[in-house]
Amino acid sequence: MRRKGLLIILSSPSGAGKSTLARRLMAWDPSLSFSVSATTRPARDGEKNGTDYYFLNREAFEAMVEAGEMLEHAEVFGNLYGSPKEPVERAMAEGRDTLFDIDWQGGQQIRRSALAKDVVSIFILPPSIADLERRLRGRGQDSDEVIAARMEKSRDEISHWGEYDYVIVNRDVDAAEEELKTILMAERARADRQPDLTEFVRGLNREFETR
Repeated sequence: MRRKGLLIILSSPSGAGKSTLARRLMAWDPSLSFSVSATTRPARDGEKNGTDYYFLNREAFEAMVEAGEMLEHAEVFGNLYGSPKEPVERAMAEGRDTLFDIDWQGGQQIRRSALAKDVVSIFILPPSIADLERRLRGRGQDSDEVIAARMEKSRDEISHWGEYDYVIVNRDVDAAEEELKTILMAERARADRQPDLTEFVRGLNREFETR
């Protein structure tokens, strides 16, 4: 049956595992559309424009915001990040769910937008702060100064857990993945997500009448 696409928001402090979980969810269900963010930060080694991010200069990014072409946007550590609106609306119209790997600020903007009723928001918590720092250092991508800034920001990010529909503590990535799948399947099965359900049930009733 026809179904309107969902907007699935995954948020967490940096290093808590949301990007890993997002990749696993995409591998489990290839029909999911991933919202590729736009950013003004430089590309890192191996990152591809249009796949990992849309890499824009500040002028181009701000022009998209001014034109209403960003579903959400925020400035983080001096760089702008945002979600282009057009691919998301196209996926929704086609009945495909869109997965967002964004911070709490972006999630808050989407939850307050005209698309709020189609949002499923999930916050990923680390099992401990020590584990969070260990994961950040294990990446080998950032300096001690950047890691310290990320840890400081994490405290504020974690304080927003109560704004989300679901919260998963990522003690074990396999278990966290299974929780994510369960949430997604349950949300898809909600009666108000299936606009053709009323007509389907009418068809069942007509079958009763012809028995």
